[in-house]
Amino acid sequence: MKRRNFIRNTAMSSLAAAGLTSGFSASASTTEKSNAAQFKLKYAPSLGSFKELVGSDPIDQIKFFHDQGFRAIFDNGLMHKEPALQEKIANELARLGMDLGPFVLYADFSVKSFVTQDPEIKTMLKKKMQEGLECAKRTNAQSALVVPGRFTDDLEWDYQTANVVDNLRMCCDIVEPKGLTLVLEPLNAWTNHPGLFLTKIPQAHMICKAVNSPSCKIVNDLYHQQITEGNLIPNIDLAWESIAAFHIGDNPGRKEPGTGEINYNNVFKHIYEKNYDGVLCCEHGRSLPGKEGEQAFIDAYRKADQF
Repeated sequence: MKRRNFIRNTAMSSLAAAGLTSGFSASASTTEKSNAAQFKLKYAPSLGSFKELVGSDPIDQIKFFHDQGFRAIFDNGLMHKEPALQEKIANELARLGMDLGPFVLYADFSVKSFVTQDPEIKTMLKKKMQEGLECAKRTNAQSALVVPGRFTDDLEWDYQTANVVDNLRMCCDIVEPKGLTLVLEPLNAWTNHPGLFLTKIPQAHMICKAVNSPSCKIVNDLYHQQITEGNLIPNIDLAWESIAAFHIGDNPGRKEPGTGEINYNNVFKHIYEKNYDGVLCCEHGRSLPGKEGEQAFIDAYRKADQF
């Protein structure tokens, strides 16, 4: 356990013994179950995951997450929230000692962007990086998600790869001095996103090595990679130096762990034993509707965390 986590956990335990914790209480009666025991890993529900149990207020949701033992959140739409709300979210996370997963900085699935040397695309990407830095400054975010867009049929694949590397270097030159990490997300072409350039973990790892910046890493979406290539644990090991975050979802169906074919107990155990201290974003739906489905979501992580 890292020293900062030991200090944080010790302090929280002392406060709990004194009855001074600030966990979710105002709406506790709306929950069917509360378990403040901290998970082994930083599973991160998205804002809005438990609206039936706790309502739609983002701050109440964060308090509820913490009360249930989660120590991180993620919000793909963070950049599009009002600056005042972004700051409010950041302040609550800081108060509770919670982490923030990658927000989506650029993910246009319809455009051939990074694979080109188009000057207009480069100008757009530079502008996006600056916008991402402003969001990160307000929210204390450490990482932002980038999807390199579509591939093209009129240029050799290796030239497209070279262009992606060049454009990512340009982006990293902007964000690296400010301490922001760009995480590349490979997405599956079979079920969800045909036509995109980046699909595999080995491919993303190669690109990160070529960009050669501490600000160019991977978010490993285990749902997408189970569809694309499987081999989840070996690929985690082989690309470990490039992985900065995870997305979670079972397959088929993209619901909570335990609803599909992925052995998340083993995967989480493996990640834990590698001393991973980052965020694992719960980027999936629920297998059941309503409060029952939201509670099943929480219970699924309790079960998957038993290793």
